[in-house]
Amino acid sequence: MSATTQPPAGPRTMDGPAPSGGPDRAKAGAAELVSWKAGVGLGLLAVLGTFLFGFLANAKTAGFRIAEARDPNASSAAAWVTLVVALAAAAYLGYLWINRRRTGAIVDRWIPATTVAAVVVLGLAALGVTRVEKIALPSMAFGWISSVLLLGMAGYACFLTLQHRRTPRWLGGAFAVVFLVGFMIWIVAGGRDAEPSISLGGLMAGAVTLAVPLVFGSLSGVLCERVGVVNIAIEGQLLLGAFSAAVVATVTGNVYLGLISAAVAGALVSLVLAVVSIKYLVNQIIVGVVLNVLISGLTSFLFSTLLTANPDQLNKPGRLQAVDIPFLADIPIIGPILFHQSLVGYLMYVAVIVVYVGLFHTKWGLRVRAVGEHPQAADTVGINVNRTRFRNVLMGGAIAGIGGSFFTLVSVDAFSKDMSGGRGYIALAAMIFGRWNPIGAFLAALLFGFADNLQSIITIIGSPVPSQFMAMLPYALTVIAVAGLVGRSRPPAASGIPYVKG
Repeated sequence: MSATTQPPAGPRTMDGPAPSGGPDRAKAGAAELVSWKAGVGLGLLAVLGTFLFGFLANAKTAGFRIAEARDPNASSAAAWVTLVVALAAAAYLGYLWINRRRTGAIVDRWIPATTVAAVVVLGLAALGVTRVEKIALPSMAFGWISSVLLLGMAGYACFLTLQHRRTPRWLGGAFAVVFLVGFMIWIVAGGRDAEPSISLGGLMAGAVTLAVPLVFGSLSGVLCERVGVVNIAIEGQLLLGAFSAAVVATVTGNVYLGLISAAVAGALVSLVLAVVSIKYLVNQIIVGVVLNVLISGLTSFLFSTLLTANPDQLNKPGRLQAVDIPFLADIPIIGPILFHQSLVGYLMYVAVIVVYVGLFHTKWGLRVRAVGEHPQAADTVGINVNRTRFRNVLMGGAIAGIGGSFFTLVSVDAFSKDMSGGRGYIALAAMIFGRWNPIGAFLAALLFGFADNLQSIITIIGSPVPSQFMAMLPYALTVIAVAGLVGRSRPPAASGIPYVKG
C-alpha cells in the first residue's frame, strides 16, 4: 500500500513552495528564471551562428532559384491579384494590430500571425510580379550580417533579463528567421559548384509533402490530449493506416476505398486505446507503447507472409495523383507548393481548419476543453466525461489513419516494413511544440518536414555539412521541443489522468 502525503501549507508556485519573502518575490523569481533561460539559449545559438556563418563562411555566392511558371500569362495575372490582396490584407491587419495595442485593447492571437503571413505572401507575390528567377546572396557578407543581428538580439534578451522583464515572443520569432536565413546561405554556399544554388520552390514543396503525415498525427494528438488522453499510439495508427490502405486499395482496385479503410484502421487502434485506458483505467502511456509494438510486429508479420508472397494481389494499391486548384496553383512560388497536392494533402488543410475552429469556436470545443482541463467540473454541468473522451480518441485515430494512407497512396505505391519510420513520435513532439494548438502543431510539423527535406538537398549539391547531421536534425528538434526549450508549454491539466465518476 502507498500513502498519500499532503504538502505543507503556505503559498506555492507551479514548481513548488514559494520562497520566503512573499508571493511578489516568488513571482519575480519565476519571471527571472524564464527570462534567463531565453537569454542564455539565444546567446548560445548566437555564438554558434557567429562561428558557422561568420568565421566558417566562404567567398561563394548562394543561389536560390524561384520555381518557373508552367503558364507565364496565368502566373502573371495570379501574381498581380495576389499582390493586391496581400497588400490590402497586410495593411488592414497591421492597422488593426497597432490600433489595438495603442488603445490597450486585447490583441487576438491570430492577428500577429496572420499579419506576418500576409507580409510573407506579399513579398513572394512581388517576386512573381517582377519575374525574379534567382536570388543570389554573397555568403560571407550575409553571414556576418546574420551574426551581428543574432548577437544583438541575444544581447537584448539578456538586457531584458537584467531588467526582470520577459523576452517578447516577436524577438524569438525574429531570431529564428535570421538564424534560418544565415543557416541556409551557409549550407548552400558550401556546395561543390562554383556558384551553388538550390530550388527554393522544390525545397518548400518537399517540406510540405514530408509534413503531411506529421500534421495528421499531431492533430490526432491534439484531439486526444485536449480531452485528457495521452495518445502515444500515433505511430501504430499511422502504420496500420498505411497497411490497410495498401491492402484494401489493391484488393478493390479503388484508392478511395483504401483511404477510407485507413481511417477505419486508425480508429480501431484508438478503440483499443480508449477501452483499455478509459474504461479499465490502464496507464495510457503504457497502452500506447504496447500498441505501437504490437502493430509494428503484426504488420511486419503480415508483410513477410502475405504481401511479399502475393504483391500483385495485395500490395499494388496505385496512387492518388496531385490535382491543381484553378488560379491558386498559378500563384508564383506558393501556388505549386500549396495548391498542387493530392487528396490527402488537401484533406490536411481541411483537417487543420476544422479542428481549430471546432476546438476554439464551437460549443463542442468548449466542452472538449472543459473535459481536458477539469473533468469534475464538466461532469457537474452534465457533460459525460468518458463518452466525450471516447469520441475524441476515435476521431483522433481516424485522422491519424488518413495520415498513414499518405505513405502507400501518395509517397510510394506499396507497403513496406515499419515504413512510418518513427514519424508518429515526431508528430507527438510537433503537438507539444505547437502547444496543443492545431495551427501551432501544423507549423511545427512543417518545420520538421523542412529539416527532413534539407538533408537530401545538401547531399545533391555536395555541401560539406555531413548528411548524418541533417538526418538527425528533426530528432534534435524533437528533443528540444519535448524538453520545453522553445518556450513554456502547459498541457491540459487532466492529460493522462483517468476519470472515475463518483
